[in-house]
Amino acid sequence: MTGVPRIRRNDFGVLDPPDLGAWEPTLAVTVVIPAHDRQDTLDLTLAALSAQSYPEHLVDVIVVDDGSATPLRLPELVPARTKLISSPPGGWGRAWAVQAGLDAATGEVVLVLDADMVPHRRHLEAQLRWHHLAPYVVALGWIDFTAATDLPTQERVRRALERGEEDALFPLSPHRHDWAEQIIADHDGLRHAPSSLATRVHVGATASYPAALLRSIGGMDTSLVLAEDTELGYRLTQAGAVFVPDPESRAWHVGLPTAMREFAALKRYNDPYVADRVPYRRYLRTDPGRQWLVPYVDATVPAGSYEDVRATVDALLAGSVQDVRVTVPGPWHALTGERRSPLADPDLDLRLIQANFAHDPRVHLTGPLEGTPPFRLSVPPGWVPSRDTVERLIDHMEAGDLGAVCVALEETAEGVTVARLDRTAARSRAALVAAPDDDRDDLIDALFGLEWVDGESWGFARRPEVYPPRRPPVPELDRLAAAHEKELALYRKRVAALRAEIGQLRREAGKNGRDAARWREKAETWRREAVRLSRAGNRSVLERAVRKVRDLAFPDT
Repeated sequence: MTGVPRIRRNDFGVLDPPDLGAWEPTLAVTVVIPAHDRQDTLDLTLAALSAQSYPEHLVDVIVVDDGSATPLRLPELVPARTKLISSPPGGWGRAWAVQAGLDAATGEVVLVLDADMVPHRRHLEAQLRWHHLAPYVVALGWIDFTAATDLPTQERVRRALERGEEDALFPLSPHRHDWAEQIIADHDGLRHAPSSLATRVHVGATASYPAALLRSIGGMDTSLVLAEDTELGYRLTQAGAVFVPDPESRAWHVGLPTAMREFAALKRYNDPYVADRVPYRRYLRTDPGRQWLVPYVDATVPAGSYEDVRATVDALLAGSVQDVRVTVPGPWHALTGERRSPLADPDLDLRLIQANFAHDPRVHLTGPLEGTPPFRLSVPPGWVPSRDTVERLIDHMEAGDLGAVCVALEETAEGVTVARLDRTAARSRAALVAAPDDDRDDLIDALFGLEWVDGESWGFARRPEVYPPRRPPVPELDRLAAAHEKELALYRKRVAALRAEIGQLRREAGKNGRDAARWREKAETWRREAVRLSRAGNRSVLERAVRKVRDLAFPDT
């Protein structure tokens, strides 16, 4: 695409936005307002939109009533081209309503604004200036929160915007999107945020999108009734979008959002849906052996010999990154059910590959795949990565926010055999900005960075000569069996000696116990006899008995 600015990673600093009020807009924008039972704040939203600095003839507004208990109505003060529609049957929720608005939108840019938002006068203008500079920018507004319940009239809102007094409309709440603002501040306004982090600030209450880009990824995920903004931000990143938060695109949020009022409950609800759809959230995918709707890595192993393909696929599935989906592209349509010679079939290897993986849900042979993984790996058949190879490559890529890592496996007269790990966002960005004569790898290098590494250092090796591994030869088995038998015999002798020692100790303990009992019985007899004689007054006999007891008890004294 000739003339499109080439933004490296999320560094939109290469763009030069015009000063507010000092430029001439040309792009049409459709403002989509999903609304459910918020007539009071919706009136204020529309009043503020009627007093925007962005040219009125370039703005149209679509309010989507998402099944309000009392049907919504358009108030007196609205932008000139405003219409109210109802969500179509078949679904409900914010994502469903936004999608209905997107389907009806005619603007080149779609700005989604919640029905509890009261934008400042230059809110639209501040976001739209970025869309005039690059067709893959997602602009984000800046939100101030208020807990006010005594709401102003439409007239007061419009008057405040015309006078530049929006700050005085509501008392400012101490609550903020602190985490998002911290990410923005820590990364130079988000310019230096890594790809996996920039997407997180997409909260959706006020954000604008190139309509073509939004439609190219399928719009909203209407199966979600919460967490739709998180999921959309992830897919926009994979589509090559650049996120630009603009502090001059200010708006009031009337009332505290659910995320602030019921954070724990909202997180409990959202986590399973986010885990399934957003692979970046690694802390939500700690369960070993689980499979997810959108995998972390989409690996491709082209069809080749049965042994080569099986060795490579087996190694990928057994790696330390279990969140992997493997695709084996090949001419599967050639496998018909016609009579053939099973062993002389020219498609024998294809049939064996199909038989081996047809029922493994992690391996796909045909059909479109759902979801957009953030990483795409290609490995030629017959090359086997070590257990941690993929994990190490991803860590290396993430450390530098690289777009691609090419792994040189082997160099022959025919050329270099290469395995490759690509960042989906980098490939998409390159497609968005490419001119007809551009080299795709040069673009990826310019936009994100591309590195070459050698395969041996990263754990790649040729598959074993015999694959799958066979049982060892019989002599080897005999040698191992003899060694094990010798070791077992030694253990048996040790066990027998321990048992004999335990028996002796038990016998000695029993003998000592019986002797001690006999002496206790004799001493008690003599004690009773001494007491009897003492009572009888026969002192000499008593003394002899006492001496006898003493001599028996203490023979050396």
